[in-house]
Amino acid sequence: MPPRPSSRPLVRSAESSPPDHASVILLASARAEGGGRETARRRTGRGAGMPRMDDLRIRTAGPADLDAVLAFWKVAAEGVSISDDRDGVAGLVARDPGALLLAETAGGELAGTVIAGFDGWRCHLYRLAVHPELRRRGVGTALLAAAEERFVRLGGRRADAMVLDRNTAAHPAWRAAGYAPERQWSRWVRPLAP
Repeated sequence: MPPRPSSRPLVRSAESSPPDHASVILLASARAEGGGRETARRRTGRGAGMPRMDDLRIRTAGPADLDAVLAFWKVAAEGVSISDDRDGVAGLVARDPGALLLAETAGGELAGTVIAGFDGWRCHLYRLAVHPELRRRGVGTALLAAAEERFVRLGGRRADAMVLDRNTAAHPAWRAAGYAPERQWSRWVRPLAP
């Protein structure tokens, strides 16, 4: 069965480049690779009717990726955050250059993102988003593996994830990755900017 056309186009990342080897398989985890960039590659399977993904590259985002990431989140992320603007993402990348991880297809299109923030005490996961046409293909799993290794390298002991209660389609994926809700906690927020 040929792949069906996507109603939501993939977003090309600014710093993407073709892979140097067409059949690179998942490295055990993200590794520092030239210029401070963290990368990992993963081969993913092909589902019925899904576009082919022979190679998935995971790397950290840079300033040139901001617009592509924001456009991607409009297609792939669930919900909107007060920080979902150029200044918010630019501040994240400037303060913690290794936090925003991108998964790219062999063609350089964004397949997924995750923010793996570490404040020196706790490890926080935000914005795990996978393009709707590429879900259930290992993209989220590869991003979480890279994020968790980052946390371990930085001395983290436990990761927590921001998962919307209403995003019930994501709950099985988080459970499959070993995460579970803690019902005794609630998130309390107060916006600091007008």
